[in-house]
This record gives sequence, structure tokens and C-alpha cells, in this order.
Amino acid sequence: MMNNLFSIFDPTTNIFNLSLNWLSTFIGILFIPLPYWFIPNRHFFLWNFIINKLHKEFKMLLGINQLNGSTFIFISLFSYILFNNLLGLFPYIFTSTSHLTISLTISMTLWLSFMMFGWINNTQYMFIHLIPQGTPSILMPFMVLIETISNIIRPMTLAVRLTANMIAGHLLLTLLSSSSNNLSNYLLIMLIIIQILLLMLESAVAIIQSYVISILSTLYSSEIN
Repeated sequence: MMNNLFSIFDPTTNIFNLSLNWLSTFIGILFIPLPYWFIPNRHFFLWNFIINKLHKEFKMLLGINQLNGSTFIFISLFSYILFNNLLGLFPYIFTSTSHLTISLTISMTLWLSFMMFGWINNTQYMFIHLIPQGTPSILMPFMVLIETISNIIRPMTLAVRLTANMIAGHLLLTLLSSSSNNLSNYLLIMLIIIQILLLMLESAVAIIQSYVISILSTLYSSEIN
């Protein structure tokens, strides 16, 4: 039973032993209307409005010591995760962000980049950051240990947060749909309504999770400046 439930997350579609489900990470561009690339229109203005809002918020979080263009890294991260999360809600499209292969790769790459940049360019500040201001001398070794552990597990928490949220919603939808075989017409109508509401909730979760990941990544980046 458990194997059947989690089989929806297995990248099993293949041709000549090449897994094709991972191509879903690249087909988001096909859902963008073609006029978006040629003339300003409603799609262009809507996405431009969202990007400008994100740019202002990320710029405020990064502070005055930010590098020029650094906000575009997190805007690109938001866009990539958002497209993949929303694509996973379509039937027969593989949800790549429900796998740690994708989410852990993204979070680990960002975290390693931040750590390398911080320890190379701001070594003294990184050491100071391990001990909060006002910590008693006797507690300093424990605070260094705690701060080090919390810093190390950050990429894992980012990856697990995204993966768990994507898996939970899809599993709930699968469980409800698998119980519809022997239901009466009235219960079937209620089940369809519940499924639609859950799909709307999953759409909101897909947007919120991409925003949360990008915001947390921005906050982690601001700590090394």
C-alpha cells in the first residue's frame, strides 16, 4: 500500500533507460504565452509587478552592504521553484521539487556559496556571529556549538521543508481519489468539491513555499555581510 502511494513520486517514465520525468523542470517555459516575449501585455505587466515587489523586499532584507544584482539570484530561485511547484499540480507532470535530489541540491549550493563567501571575505564577522552579543563567558563554548550546528543544518531544513510540503499535499489528494471507487453519487460530488478545495490549497502552498525558500535564503545571505 505504501509503495503504491509513494509511486506517484517515482521518476519511472523512461525511453531507452533515460528518465524523462526530470524534464518537467525545463517545460515551464512552454506554459508562458508567446506574446509575452514580443510585446508588453497583461502577462508581462503582472510578472514585472511581482518581480519589482520581490526586488524591493529582497533589497531591504539584504541591507546596504549588498552587491549589485544580488537580488536577481533570489528572484530566479523564486521563479524556478514556483514554476516547478505549479507544474506538479497538472496531471501526469512529475513534481521535481518533491524530491530531495532537486531541493537539497539547490539549498546546498546556495548555502555553500554563502559560507565560502563569508569565511573568505568576512572571516572576523563570521566568528563574531557565532556568539550572540551579551553571552556570558561560561556559555560561550556551548553557544558556539549550538550556532555551528544550526548553521550546518540550514540547507537540510530548507530542502526538507519544501519536499515535505509538496509530498504531503499530493499524498492527501491521492488518498482521497483512491477511495472514490465505491462511493455513492452524493458522496462522490462531495469528494470532488473537497478535491477542488484541496487543489486550491495546494496552489497556495506552491506559491507560499517558493516565497518562503527565497526569503530564508535572502536572510541567510544577509548574515554574511
